[in-house]
Amino acid sequence: MRRAAFPPSAAHGGYRLCDVSCFPYSCSRPSLLAGQTPVDAGSTPYRVIVHPQVKDGRITRGALSSIFLKQAPKWNDGSAILPVDQSVRSSIRRSFSGDVLLQGIPEVQIYWQRRMTQGVTPPPVKATDEEVVAFVASTPGAIGYVSTTVLLPESVRAVELTD
Repeated sequence: MRRAAFPPSAAHGGYRLCDVSCFPYSCSRPSLLAGQTPVDAGSTPYRVIVHPQVKDGRITRGALSSIFLKQAPKWNDGSAILPVDQSVRSSIRRSFSGDVLLQGIPEVQIYWQRRMTQGVTPPPVKATDEEVVAFVASTPGAIGYVSTTVLLPESVRAVELTD
């Protein structure tokens, strides 16, 4: 089952994660991770970060893949999910692409060449972890990934990656 992140409503003040099958409609299903297994933080060289408005603390690889492949482009309230990628030269991107997108960088580039012919643009690319952090911090609805060694400011939050 594929999952994506959606806000329950403006009244709740934060986003939650639901089955993609309910997208783009309101989700009344329970929060994402009942029964999901957390990924050992030491097993990946990256961590997923979000803008502070995204309230849920966990995300599955499937939901993350849908977001970064722009298969789940909007939150439930209609606002954009804004993923940001690392440079294709980055070892962090190489790990993220293999672990989350289940494809190498060349395959992901081919995917985006095809999607661009349909008018869908890939996520913006930032050259450094610091640029990703700055983008996520300044962009409501943003989500990105950075090295586990990066010190995170209070203007972004790390979320737990689960299987």
